[in-house]
Amino acid sequence: MSTTVTPATGHEPGHPHTEPTEPVVYGLLAEFETGDAMAHAIAKAREAGYSHMDGYSPYPVGAAADALGFPKSEMGPIMFIGGLTGAAAGFTMQYWANTWGYALNIGGRPYFSWPSFVPITFEMMVLTTALTGLFALIALCGLPRYHHPLFNSAKFDRATRDRFFMCIEATDPKYDSAATRAFLNELHPLSVEEVLE
Repeated sequence: MSTTVTPATGHEPGHPHTEPTEPVVYGLLAEFETGDAMAHAIAKAREAGYSHMDGYSPYPVGAAADALGFPKSEMGPIMFIGGLTGAAAGFTMQYWANTWGYALNIGGRPYFSWPSFVPITFEMMVLTTALTGLFALIALCGLPRYHHPLFNSAKFDRATRDRFFMCIEATDPKYDSAATRAFLNELHPLSVEEVLE
């Protein structure tokens, strides 16, 4: 069975010809030598009205987190609820087993002898708190994520060693390639680079 190819376009009939799409810009990445310089740049960007940005550093920089307006972590309440659920489940399991499912009269002890339930209740609380914390952290961080657009930047490799980066994303309502680049250059970074998706 043969297919005909139109000589004008070189495409099979019935298949639409699509033009190559332009690369999508993720944002502008500014490199700084110190954490203080990055935090100062983030604060200035917030003052200028930018809202879709992030900072990247080899270690936590508290001033940068404050400048970004990070909310209080949700991990505390999530882990508390997970631990409470585990403790209640462990206690209920023992209550049901000892009073209904497999009730045994051991030395005249009452079936509902709650002091003996304490160790397993505690262990269940610890176990479920730890597991809830692990899976909640993975979910809140958006993991697993095998690729990030910033990995397209060769300079970004130093974010885990000795450089500090701020990225203003193209999704920011105030983002304009030329104006945002000029703004970032006023903050005296080591470099400013456009990063593609």
